[in-house]
Amino acid sequence: MSRDLYKILGVSKSASADEIRKAYRQKAKTLHPDLHPDDKAKADQFKEVSAAFEILGDEEKRKKYDRGEIDSDGNPTGFAGGGQGGFGRNYGAYSDFARSGGSAQGDPFEDILAGMFGQQRRRPGPRKGADLRYRVEISFEDAVMGAKRQMTMGDGKALNVSIPPGIETGQTLRLKSQGQPSSTGGPPGDALLEVQVRPSTIWKRDGDDLRMTVPVPLKTAVAGGSVDVQTPAGTVTLKVPEGSNTGTVLRLRNKGVQFKDKPGHLYVRLEIMLEDPKDPGLKEWAAGR
Repeated sequence: MSRDLYKILGVSKSASADEIRKAYRQKAKTLHPDLHPDDKAKADQFKEVSAAFEILGDEEKRKKYDRGEIDSDGNPTGFAGGGQGGFGRNYGAYSDFARSGGSAQGDPFEDILAGMFGQQRRRPGPRKGADLRYRVEISFEDAVMGAKRQMTMGDGKALNVSIPPGIETGQTLRLKSQGQPSSTGGPPGDALLEVQVRPSTIWKRDGDDLRMTVPVPLKTAVAGGSVDVQTPAGTVTLKVPEGSNTGTVLRLRNKGVQFKDKPGHLYVRLEIMLEDPKDPGLKEWAAGR
């Protein structure tokens, strides 16, 4: 018994070309074998709607079908299909035709694949496992210096994480093959870690550089001397020039963000501090006695 191609696509015989194309796209998206790799019934339905669209999606073939000149398999009426004129042959012909790009109205099959899976067609075979997404918080120091850490994710999974120097909040670290295993024998997915950098109470980041404020005793500022400065890599000694004032900025070379080729710098703003504001000697000095 001849099949009704319009019923297969779920459209009326008066449907426009756009309506037929839209109906085919919707059914093909739902029935595509890549979404149902082990479902033979849906695979057969997919072939059936594709074969129906081969005829109804072609203006000349549709006219011949409507006039009864060809049957639902595309064969001239009165021709016994036999071993080579059945449904399977027509679907194969459509697939070859689609791959060649030979349709005046474009290749809707390729459009569907592009919309569902990107521009690259999916081939049968093992598929990669799903990616896992996490949010992680790291210290300001690790973001500046870079580090290797073992982190426990919210689902209890422990991951070894390499933190590159210079990473910022909102950036994502990809850990290859640390996601879900594949159910089809393909490679596992990846773990994607969205990074949140904890702010520091000591330093502020300025691109590749760091900035901070360091208190300096009045005597050291006036006569010159040195103060200890805390950097993300540890404490260093900073020389304070004679006659320094609040607001003076000194640079510690290569003590900023530790990029491998060109580390940033640490800029230190001096702030004069009175060790004992009630010191009588200080009052006499200020009064010019």
